[in-house]
Amino acid sequence: MNYIAHRRTNNRVAGGNGAVLSAALRRYAAILLLLAGSGCAVAAVDVAEGESDAAAEKVYGVTYTVTPDAKRGTALVEMRVEQSRRLLREITMRMPEDRFSDFSGDGEIIRENDELRWLPASNGGELRWTVQVPHRRYGNTFDAWLGKQWGLFRASDIIPPAGSRTVVGAQSRTRLQFDLPKGWSAVTQFAGRRGVYSVPRGERRFNRPTGWILIGKLGVRIETIAGVRVVVAGPKGQGVRRLDMLALLHWTLPQLTKVLPDFPKRLAIVSAKDGMWRGGLSGPGSLYIHASLPLISENATSTLLHEVIHIGSGLRAASGADWIVEGLAEYYALEILRRSRSISQERFDDAIKELVAWGKQADNLCAENSTAAITARAVGIFAALQRELRASTKKTKPLDEVLRALVATGDAVTVSDLRETALAANGGSAPRTLSARNLPGCT
Repeated sequence: MNYIAHRRTNNRVAGGNGAVLSAALRRYAAILLLLAGSGCAVAAVDVAEGESDAAAEKVYGVTYTVTPDAKRGTALVEMRVEQSRRLLREITMRMPEDRFSDFSGDGEIIRENDELRWLPASNGGELRWTVQVPHRRYGNTFDAWLGKQWGLFRASDIIPPAGSRTVVGAQSRTRLQFDLPKGWSAVTQFAGRRGVYSVPRGERRFNRPTGWILIGKLGVRIETIAGVRVVVAGPKGQGVRRLDMLALLHWTLPQLTKVLPDFPKRLAIVSAKDGMWRGGLSGPGSLYIHASLPLISENATSTLLHEVIHIGSGLRAASGADWIVEGLAEYYALEILRRSRSISQERFDDAIKELVAWGKQADNLCAENSTAAITARAVGIFAALQRELRASTKKTKPLDEVLRALVATGDAVTVSDLRETALAANGGSAPRTLSARNLPGCT
C-alpha cells in the first residue's frame, strides 16, 4: 500500500471509517538456484497490558455481508467484527470518494482523503459502506458490473485490501455472505454452505475475501479434474459455454498439474458477455473470461489456459519483468495444449513461428507492461531456451524446472532470477538465449 503524502482533511465521525495504510510487511526467503523458499506478510501488532504471547488462541471473527442494489449498481458492505477482548485494534483501507460512500458503524471512524481508519470497540462492532460497482475498462466495456439480472466483479472491487493493528498473534476467522434478491445465487473461489463462504487463513493475520465473484440468475457446472474442484458459471442467457470449458480442462489440467503440482485445489471460472471487457483476467483461485472468446484461437493460443496458468504459477513481475510472467503463461498455454494432444506438434511449431514473427515488432522487451508484441517475442525466447536446455542437458522438459524454481521464490520475478534459475537448470552454464543481446532493453 502507498502512504498518502499530504492529507487535506481529517474528519472524525462517531461510528465512522478510516484510511488505508498497509501495515503489512512482506518477508521473502531467497532461492538459490533451484531451492525453494517462501514469503510471509505480517500485520502490525501490539502487546496488551497483562497479556503474554503464549495466551490462549487469539482469534476474532470477521463477517462481510454484501447486499447488492441492482437498480443503482451499488453494493452495501457490512463488516462485522466479533471479539471477546480487544484483539483487533485498527483497520485501514483505501476507499476513493468517487466509488465509496455512506460510511457508518460502531467505534471510531476517521476519514482522511481517500483513506479510512476504523478503531472498533473492545467487543467488536460493525462498519458499513456503499460502493459503486460498475467499472469501465478501455472505453465502453466493463471489468466490473452490477445490473438488474447479474453482477460480476472482484472481491477487491468492493472490499479493499486492508492493513490491521492487532494484539500479538491475533488472527481473523473470516467469512463472506450475500443478501441477494429472490432467485439469485453467488459463485466465489471459496467453499461454502447455505450461502456462507469461509475464507481460508493465508499468510496474513487479517484475511479478507479475494478473487472473482459472480452473482445473479446463474447457470453453474461443477466437476473435479485432476484433484481440482472446478466451478464454471455465467449468467443465464449470456452464451457461456460451461461444458466446453470443462472439456478443455479435462484434456489439459492433468498435464498442467504435473508441471505445477501446487495448483490450487479450487478454481472458479466466471464468464459473461453483454457489456463486459472482451478479454481474460485472472485473480486468486479464479478468473474471468469473456463469453465470446474462443477456447482455442485460430493461431492455437488459448486465453482460458493463459489465465489458468497465471493462477497455477502465482508469478508476479518486478519492474521490467512483465514479459517473463506473460511470456511463460502464453508459452505454457501452447505447451500444455501440445502435451495433452489438443493440438498437434506441427500446429504447435507453426504457432511458435507466427509468434516469433509477430515479436519482431517489439524492440524493448523490458518495458513496464508486456504488450501483445512483447509477449509474442517472449514466447519465442522461451521456446528457444527450451531447445537450448534440451540440447545441453538431454532432458525432455528442462523449462519446467525453471518455471517451478521461479514459482518457488515467492518473490516478484526479475530478469536476474530467470537467468539464475536457467543457469542452474543448465548445469552451471549460462544459456546463450538469455544473453543481453537477445533481451533488448534489459540489463
